[in-house]
Amino acid sequence: MSPCDTKIIIDWLTDGARLTPRPERVLADLCDQLIETGIPLWRVAVFVRTLHPEIMGRRFIWQQGAGVKVTDGLFDLLERDQFVNSPFVAVIKSGRSIRRQLVGSETLEEFSIFRELRAEGATDYLATPLVFTDGSVHVATWSTQKTTGFTDAQIADIEAIVKPFARVAEIRALQRTATNLLDTYVGHQAGERILAGRIRRGHTEAIHAVIWLSDMRGFTSLADRLPSQVLVDLLNRYFDCQVPAIQACGGEVLKFMGDGLLAIFPLTEGVGDAREACYRALRAAREAQVNVDAIDTARNAGGLRFGLALHLGEVLYGNIGSGNRLDFTCIGPAVNLAARLETVAAKLGRTLVASAEFTSHLSDEFVPLGEFSVAGFATPQLIFGLKD
Repeated sequence: MSPCDTKIIIDWLTDGARLTPRPERVLADLCDQLIETGIPLWRVAVFVRTLHPEIMGRRFIWQQGAGVKVTDGLFDLLERDQFVNSPFVAVIKSGRSIRRQLVGSETLEEFSIFRELRAEGATDYLATPLVFTDGSVHVATWSTQKTTGFTDAQIADIEAIVKPFARVAEIRALQRTATNLLDTYVGHQAGERILAGRIRRGHTEAIHAVIWLSDMRGFTSLADRLPSQVLVDLLNRYFDCQVPAIQACGGEVLKFMGDGLLAIFPLTEGVGDAREACYRALRAAREAQVNVDAIDTARNAGGLRFGLALHLGEVLYGNIGSGNRLDFTCIGPAVNLAARLETVAAKLGRTLVASAEFTSHLSDEFVPLGEFSVAGFATPQLIFGLKD
């Protein structure tokens, strides 16, 4: 490319960089193309805010010869002086570019990042706003180690590609936001199905899965005597004891119902992998129990307890609801039985009970507790508990 070929880059960005699916690859390709036009880039950083319950934004750093490194910015970043007093925040607040040549001591005192970059040999710095169509401002910074810095023409070329680059960054950010929100509110596997277009009401599929249904013992009593925020914090800690364990073992959390939790462990290959799915669910259950037992329950002298029922069966998995307000969940007799078993666990004072279908694949781990009549089922159900 020649210096006049920035139009080729603009056309590529305007077309959405369609053949470059990953955002870090877009940035790497963009930097390579700008270098080919004669712009002496050494380091480029892009910061894009996002919607995520734990992450406030992502930073992409390209450095010549080192590729692109992606890091997540947690919300505590907003309290760090290095971030608050940075060109990123200054550009976000003003919506205007910042250009600094990093050769004078006065410039280096403005932001600590200037001193860090200068120590690595940077001579010139440009921070540009990436303005999305909703008016939100994100940031891209461009640095060089060339002794004379950027020329005015090179600065103009960089600024010329910023708007189309912002459009590409926005599209990729929106795609990631959609995935984040679906993962957060319906779960990863359900979110994938929704993004794949399975959103018609009544669109369900029959799958075999281990069903996990748990709740907190004595929640009504706790809710009556604990301040509301303390109760919410306790619930969050309680769910933190279960959700990571479920997800680490291949489970999918479908729903929180007050203090209740519904999850499934889908069988990976029809009904042929039942033992493995049951094993994963039991491993998650044991980890969750250890985690719950470790919660500091100074406000609850009786200790925090939970009950869990595990069952294996066929469920209908998909969209159920009214009009355009749907829930991606699972239903069926197997789910109903799991709910009834959890009620029996509470009556027996057991932390974990399981059905005959579940324990048939892990018979060495369980002992029968007897047959029990459960609402909605014509015949008594044989229920099992852990040997220990």
